[in-house]
Amino acid sequence: MTPTFPTIDLPTPRSVLAIGAHPDDIEFECGATLAKWAAAGAVVNHLVCTDGSKGTWDETIDQATLVATRRIEQREAARRLGATGSVSFLDEVDGELTSGLDQRREVARVIRETRPDVVLGHDPWKRWRLHPDHRHAGFLAVEGIVAARDPFFFPEIGLDRHRPDVLLLFESEAPNHVEQVTPNHATRKIDALLAHESQFETTMVITEDPDTETVAFRERELDQLRAGASAVDAELGEAFHRIDEL
Repeated sequence: MTPTFPTIDLPTPRSVLAIGAHPDDIEFECGATLAKWAAAGAVVNHLVCTDGSKGTWDETIDQATLVATRRIEQREAARRLGATGSVSFLDEVDGELTSGLDQRREVARVIRETRPDVVLGHDPWKRWRLHPDHRHAGFLAVEGIVAARDPFFFPEIGLDRHRPDVLLLFESEAPNHVEQVTPNHATRKIDALLAHESQFETTMVITEDPDTETVAFRERELDQLRAGASAVDAELGEAFHRIDEL
């Protein structure tokens, strides 16, 4: 049963797994929530589905170098959030992610390894979505939960099954849950995003005047957090579609 909008603030989970399509997606979509939970003692784990190898407009760049850079950036972003859990990578080719059985097996493996109370991922049912990786990463989060919880899915993994308590889908057109956050959590989120320096040009519009453009980027992110909290009359927050019966 899915609760009626809006519910506010889950109890601090023991363990969390955030699943994103690319390095930086997790920070953009739920970074303040993860910072809040990490500060309260939750073990925050990251799973990034693709290698980020197409995340540039520079046609001369060496893609292997970009992949290595983005892995370093992702680990640093997790550190800036205060995350103490694992940072895992499926290493599927950027732009070519599929939600097939092999990928589902690997997501189920990570869920069984990290044993999260809460899983966060892209809403795969968002309409008119352009990027296929976000859609497939969303399906992998949903279908990975089903596979991780049931005993006859992928017994070759050799790990005890695990059923999370809550799934929070970000980028949703039908949010029904808000996690309220503080200005400090917002600062941690934005600082984590700024660890993804390779993405300054493509996603953050930080190119010609870094000092001024970084200030503008921070304000845009704060605007997003204000919008996320608006439905519950709070100052700052991130909105999700919450599913409880997993």
